[in-house]
Amino acid sequence: MKPFKSNGLVVTIQGTSLLKAIGGFLLFLFMIFSISGALTSLKPEYRISSSSVNSAANSLTGEMLYHFLGWENHSFLQGVSETSSPPGIANLVFKLSTNVNLDDPRSLLGRELPFFSIYDSKILVAGEGTDYTNMPVESSPPIEVLMAEQEAALQNTEGLEPDGDSKQSKTPPMSTGEKKPVYIYFSHNTESYLPYLKGVTNPDAAYHSKINVTKIGDKLKEEMESKGIGTFVDKTDIQGNLSKKGLTYGRSYQESREVVQAAITSNRDLSYLIDIHRDSKRKKDTTKEINGESYAKLAFIIGGNNPNYEKNLKFAKELHDRLNVKYKGLSRGIMKKEGAGTNGNFNQDLSGNAILIEFGGVDNTFEELNRSAEAIAEVFSEYYWQAEEVNSSAGGESEKK
Repeated sequence: MKPFKSNGLVVTIQGTSLLKAIGGFLLFLFMIFSISGALTSLKPEYRISSSSVNSAANSLTGEMLYHFLGWENHSFLQGVSETSSPPGIANLVFKLSTNVNLDDPRSLLGRELPFFSIYDSKILVAGEGTDYTNMPVESSPPIEVLMAEQEAALQNTEGLEPDGDSKQSKTPPMSTGEKKPVYIYFSHNTESYLPYLKGVTNPDAAYHSKINVTKIGDKLKEEMESKGIGTFVDKTDIQGNLSKKGLTYGRSYQESREVVQAAITSNRDLSYLIDIHRDSKRKKDTTKEINGESYAKLAFIIGGNNPNYEKNLKFAKELHDRLNVKYKGLSRGIMKKEGAGTNGNFNQDLSGNAILIEFGGVDNTFEELNRSAEAIAEVFSEYYWQAEEVNSSAGGESEKK
């Protein structure tokens, strides 16, 4: 048989093949969405934020869409910044087809290694020196620590116990009076620091019922109130309650939630909820020298699985930015935790001003921790009184109207 020589017929055949290819691709997409729709209708838990379709949608920014449209119509490129580079199509396609992000090596092994999901956090705002290799780690004490009847002996505790002669500060220019809008609590109240635990060198064993993160709450309260902000510190023994109820360490946030809810119910002035923790990282990742003095670094943790996520992120970013101006490098940044490997809520659905702060790591001293408490109280008070001034002005304007 002789080949067709008519140019028009060749064009027609090529056009028909192209239409068939496009039609087949569209049919394939329709089948994928139909199947996924049926699955999520039957089992809602399949609607996870890490699905390929959702990840693809979240990865597409407005600038990327302008680039895509600009390939066909160059006038769209006028809406793109001159410094913006075209999207990496190869990287994007590889990520969608394999669920591996070349910019984040954790995605290569995250679904293969047991318990690796506990590191599956996202850096929302990176502080100085912060990357995915030194992010805060929320570890639990070994079973022998939880079951031990006798704790480690204490050391280097001179001056840590209150002597009833706390420093007297000047009367603050502004005050909340009898109101106490700040509520400090400790979901992991026995998290401690190695310099005070005699004979303990294992960072996973840095826990104690007396010398622990609750002492940071005392210092933070002192500094807050010196700036006129009423503060309540709740030292409920969450870990003791878990032990009495026969519950595991993983239930810490559910247990502290009951305490926080009760506090909010009894005191409607409470609006800022701060859960204080200690990171398991070592000194090189959790310490910063500023103006010749050593500070324990701070990390802000925001739960991604709560309706107040955006508000809490905005609050944490305000504190991070202010710290970065006055105490550059003190904040390690803001991390988002969500999904099956973590709590993902951290009781932050109870307020739009709720945050979890990691104060230092297992090697930090209370001298370093107290300096950081002073720093966070300073920037918090600036933020608080500025917000109060704005609210008062808005209220005044409403009355005039």
